[in-house]
Amino acid sequence: MKKEQIILLSGGVLLLLVIYFFGNTVPPKKEAAAVAPSAAQSFDIQAAIKAATAKLPEQQQTYVSGLTQAVVRGDVKEQQIRTYRQLAQFWSDSAKAFLPFAYYTSQAAKLENSEKSLTFAAQLLLDNLRGVEQPEIKSWLAGESKELFEKAIVLNPNSDSLAVGLGSTYIFGAPADNPQELMKGIQQILAVSRKDSTNLYAQKMLGIGGIISGQYDKAVERLEKVAAAAPRDLEVLLMLAEGYERKGDKEKAVAIYQRTVDLVENTALKAELNKRIQQLR
Repeated sequence: MKKEQIILLSGGVLLLLVIYFFGNTVPPKKEAAAVAPSAAQSFDIQAAIKAATAKLPEQQQTYVSGLTQAVVRGDVKEQQIRTYRQLAQFWSDSAKAFLPFAYYTSQAAKLENSEKSLTFAAQLLLDNLRGVEQPEIKSWLAGESKELFEKAIVLNPNSDSLAVGLGSTYIFGAPADNPQELMKGIQQILAVSRKDSTNLYAQKMLGIGGIISGQYDKAVERLEKVAAAAPRDLEVLLMLAEGYERKGDKEKAVAIYQRTVDLVENTALKAELNKRIQQLR
């Protein structure tokens, strides 16, 4: 694939995806503004956690510091896992900061090393990778998710869903200047699709990968099948509408967006969808 074939989602659809995935949470892009100096630098999760901790009230800082020291001192794996989960819960429930929550959830899963915990953490990072704009954060999330999926696959090498999840980390985490990464993910998921053409997860990710790589006809075909089987999957509908837009079929794009409007309850997303419909008309 030529480098110029890799396309960015249109600003409107990217905004819709951000609202869809982060409408009820703190988006990594907002959280990272003060901790990620530039896209050219690699993302330092420890610096991000340190910066986030500095913004906490003093009592919460003391609590986090105590738990962090307990991890360092803890020489029993179960104790470390428990402490990591306490930190993850704090950042999720009290501080409402996704990146520290993701980090500690990932660390706990790696120590526990069960298929269930590894898959949960991998999927958590993958789901929140969508819509992230900063390359350095996207790269960190994709890398962590890949590692977690790979560890889970060691435990269950025959799992198609894990294989699709791993391939998806390449699709969503691929830099714009590295189409080989994108194709690596697509090829991995294609292997699952060839084995089981009814695997909706594989078809969905191949459809999204097709939109990103500019293969609109095949992508729309795949996403239509998934939408027929899962008519309330908002991500599928948004990407399907994007595919029709890219193909120049505004009428079908509007029809899909309208279906999505009728499903969503998020007022911000509904407003953006209606705005998009008016623009296409």
